[in-house]
Amino acid sequence: MRANYTVRSNRPSPFRASHLALRGLWNLVWLLLFRPSPRFIHGWRRLLLRLFGATVGRGVRIYPSTRVWGPWNLTLGEYAVLGPDVDCYCVAPIEIGVQSTISQYCYLCAATHDFESPDFRLIARPIVIRDQVWLCADVFVGPGVTIAEGTVVGARSSVFSDLPAWKVCVGSPAKARRDRTVKTPNSDL
Repeated sequence: MRANYTVRSNRPSPFRASHLALRGLWNLVWLLLFRPSPRFIHGWRRLLLRLFGATVGRGVRIYPSTRVWGPWNLTLGEYAVLGPDVDCYCVAPIEIGVQSTISQYCYLCAATHDFESPDFRLIARPIVIRDQVWLCADVFVGPGVTIAEGTVVGARSSVFSDLPAWKVCVGSPAKARRDRTVKTPNSDL
Protein backbone atom coordinates (compact mmCIF):
# COMPACT_ATOMS: atom_id res chain seq x y z
CA MET A 1 0.00 0.00 0.00
CA ARG A 2 1.44 3.33 -1.06
CA ALA A 3 1.39 6.34 1.29
CA ASN A 4 -0.91 9.04 0.00
CA TYR A 5 0.79 12.33 0.84
CA THR A 6 2.70 15.09 -0.83
CA VAL A 7 5.86 16.65 0.54
CA ARG A 8 6.41 20.21 -0.50
CA SER A 9 9.81 21.68 0.03
CA ASN A 10 10.16 25.40 0.45
CA ARG A 11 13.75 25.05 1.51
CA PRO A 12 16.23 27.34 -0.15
CA SER A 13 18.77 26.12 -2.68
CA PRO A 14 21.86 24.57 -1.05
CA PHE A 15 23.92 26.92 -3.25
CA ARG A 16 24.66 30.59 -2.61
CA ALA A 17 23.40 33.26 -4.98
CA SER A 18 26.96 33.90 -6.21
CA HIS A 19 27.30 30.22 -7.09
CA LEU A 20 23.99 30.23 -8.95
CA ALA A 21 25.05 33.36 -10.86
CA LEU A 22 28.38 31.76 -11.82
CA ARG A 23 26.56 28.65 -13.03
CA GLY A 24 24.20 30.82 -15.04
CA LEU A 25 27.15 32.61 -16.65
CA TRP A 26 28.87 29.28 -17.39
CA ASN A 27 25.67 27.93 -18.99
CA LEU A 28 25.53 31.00 -21.22
CA VAL A 29 29.21 30.62 -22.21
CA TRP A 30 28.66 26.90 -22.86
CA LEU A 31 25.66 27.63 -25.06
CA LEU A 32 27.17 30.51 -27.06
CA LEU A 33 30.92 29.77 -27.17
CA PHE A 34 31.65 26.17 -26.11
CA ARG A 35 28.88 24.13 -27.76
CA PRO A 36 28.94 25.72 -31.24
CA SER A 37 32.75 25.60 -31.53
CA PRO A 38 34.15 23.36 -34.31
CA ARG A 39 34.87 19.80 -33.21
CA PHE A 40 38.64 20.03 -33.80
CA ILE A 41 39.26 23.21 -31.73
CA HIS A 42 39.97 21.52 -28.40
CA GLY A 43 42.27 24.36 -27.26
CA TRP A 44 39.38 26.85 -27.29
CA ARG A 45 37.27 24.61 -25.04
CA ARG A 46 40.27 24.00 -22.73
CA LEU A 47 40.62 27.79 -22.42
CA LEU A 48 36.93 28.29 -21.60
CA LEU A 49 37.02 25.59 -18.93
CA ARG A 50 40.18 27.09 -17.40
CA LEU A 51 38.57 30.54 -17.32
CA PHE A 52 35.85 29.02 -15.13
CA GLY A 53 38.29 27.35 -12.75
CA ALA A 54 38.88 23.89 -14.23
CA THR A 55 42.35 22.38 -13.98
CA VAL A 56 43.10 21.18 -17.51
CA GLY A 57 46.34 19.46 -18.51
CA ARG A 58 48.24 19.73 -21.78
CA GLY A 59 46.80 17.98 -24.82
CA VAL A 60 43.35 17.37 -23.32
CA ARG A 61 40.60 16.80 -25.90
CA ILE A 62 37.11 17.95 -25.01
CA TYR A 63 34.34 17.65 -27.56
CA PRO A 64 31.81 20.46 -28.05
CA SER A 65 28.80 18.38 -26.97
CA THR A 66 30.41 17.59 -23.59
CA ARG A 67 28.40 19.05 -20.72
CA VAL A 68 30.10 20.22 -17.51
CA TRP A 69 27.89 21.28 -14.59
CA GLY A 70 30.59 23.27 -12.74
CA PRO A 71 34.04 23.60 -14.34
CA TRP A 72 35.56 24.75 -11.01
CA ASN A 73 35.09 21.15 -9.79
CA LEU A 74 36.76 19.48 -12.79
CA THR A 75 40.37 18.31 -13.05
CA LEU A 76 41.67 16.76 -16.29
CA GLY A 77 45.15 15.22 -16.48
CA GLU A 78 47.38 15.54 -19.54
CA TYR A 79 46.02 13.96 -22.73
CA ALA A 80 42.70 13.01 -21.12
CA VAL A 81 39.66 12.85 -23.41
CA LEU A 82 36.03 13.78 -22.74
CA GLY A 83 34.20 12.34 -25.74
CA PRO A 84 31.03 13.49 -27.48
CA ASP A 85 27.93 13.85 -25.29
CA VAL A 86 29.78 13.11 -22.04
CA ASP A 87 27.98 14.59 -19.03
CA CYS A 88 30.10 15.66 -16.03
CA TYR A 89 27.67 16.43 -13.24
CA CYS A 90 30.44 17.76 -11.01
CA VAL A 91 28.56 19.11 -8.01
CA ALA A 92 31.52 17.60 -6.11
CA PRO A 93 35.02 17.39 -7.60
CA ILE A 94 35.60 15.05 -10.54
CA GLU A 95 39.23 14.17 -11.25
CA ILE A 96 40.21 12.41 -14.48
CA GLY A 97 43.79 11.17 -14.74
CA VAL A 98 46.50 11.35 -17.37
CA GLN A 99 45.68 9.60 -20.68
CA SER A 100 42.24 8.53 -19.50
CA THR A 101 39.43 8.39 -22.03
CA ILE A 102 35.79 8.99 -21.18
CA SER A 103 33.93 7.78 -24.27
CA GLN A 104 30.71 9.06 -25.80
CA TYR A 105 27.53 9.24 -23.72
CA CYS A 106 29.23 8.53 -20.38
CA TYR A 107 27.63 10.12 -17.32
CA LEU A 108 29.82 11.04 -14.35
CA CYS A 109 27.41 11.79 -11.50
CA ALA A 110 29.05 13.29 -8.39
CA ALA A 111 25.81 13.90 -6.49
CA THR A 112 22.66 12.14 -5.42
CA HIS A 113 19.80 12.77 -3.02
CA ASP A 114 19.00 11.25 0.35
CA PHE A 115 15.85 9.33 -0.54
CA GLU A 116 15.02 8.83 3.15
CA SER A 117 14.91 12.57 3.79
CA PRO A 118 11.51 14.19 3.20
CA ASP A 119 13.14 16.99 1.20
CA PHE A 120 15.58 14.71 -0.69
CA ARG A 121 18.65 16.47 0.69
CA LEU A 122 21.52 16.76 -1.84
CA ILE A 123 24.56 14.57 -1.17
CA ALA A 124 27.69 15.43 -3.18
CA ARG A 125 30.67 13.03 -3.26
CA PRO A 126 33.77 13.24 -5.48
CA ILE A 127 34.64 10.91 -8.33
CA VAL A 128 38.27 9.96 -9.02
CA ILE A 129 39.27 8.30 -12.29
CA ARG A 130 42.99 7.49 -12.21
CA ASP A 131 45.53 7.44 -15.07
CA GLN A 132 45.11 5.32 -18.23
CA VAL A 133 41.49 4.42 -17.57
CA TRP A 134 39.04 3.88 -20.41
CA LEU A 135 35.32 4.21 -19.83
CA CYS A 136 33.73 2.73 -22.94
CA ALA A 137 30.51 4.13 -24.41
CA ASP A 138 27.57 5.00 -22.15
CA VAL A 139 29.12 4.13 -18.77
CA PHE A 140 27.48 5.57 -15.65
CA VAL A 141 29.76 6.39 -12.69
CA GLY A 142 28.04 7.20 -9.40
CA PRO A 143 29.04 9.52 -6.55
CA GLY A 144 32.02 8.67 -4.36
CA VAL A 145 33.57 6.18 -6.80
CA THR A 146 37.30 5.74 -7.46
CA ILE A 147 38.36 3.83 -10.58
CA ALA A 148 41.95 2.69 -10.16
CA GLU A 149 44.76 3.09 -12.69
CA GLY A 150 44.61 1.21 -15.99
CA THR A 151 41.06 -0.08 -15.62
CA VAL A 152 38.73 -0.54 -18.60
CA VAL A 153 34.99 -0.35 -17.97
CA GLY A 154 32.89 -1.99 -20.68
CA ALA A 155 30.15 -0.26 -22.63
CA ARG A 156 26.85 0.40 -20.87
CA SER A 157 28.23 -0.62 -17.48
CA SER A 158 27.22 1.11 -14.25
CA VAL A 159 29.84 1.80 -11.58
CA PHE A 160 28.53 2.24 -8.02
CA SER A 161 31.64 1.22 -6.04
CA ASP A 162 35.41 1.44 -6.41
CA LEU A 163 37.10 -0.66 -9.12
CA PRO A 164 40.57 -2.25 -8.87
CA ALA A 165 43.62 -1.38 -10.99
CA TRP A 166 44.43 -2.96 -14.36
CA LYS A 167 41.19 -4.92 -14.70
CA VAL A 168 38.50 -5.18 -17.35
CA CYS A 169 35.19 -4.51 -15.60
CA VAL A 170 31.68 -4.90 -17.01
CA GLY A 171 28.07 -5.11 -15.90
CA SER A 172 25.57 -3.33 -13.75
CA PRO A 173 26.97 -3.08 -11.20
CA ALA A 174 30.40 -3.29 -12.87
CA LYS A 175 32.64 -6.06 -11.58
CA ALA A 176 36.19 -7.08 -12.48
CA ARG A 177 36.07 -9.92 -15.06
CA ARG A 178 39.73 -10.35 -15.96
CA ASP A 179 43.15 -8.71 -15.85
CA ARG A 180 43.99 -6.04 -18.39
CA THR A 181 47.24 -6.75 -20.18
CA VAL A 182 48.91 -4.04 -22.21
CA LYS A 183 50.83 -5.15 -25.26
CA THR A 184 54.17 -3.57 -26.05
CA PRO A 185 54.49 -1.97 -29.51
CA ASN A 186 56.40 -4.97 -30.95
CA SER A 187 54.52 -7.75 -29.16
CA ASP A 188 52.41 -8.61 -32.21
CA LEU A 189 55.46 -9.43 -34.37
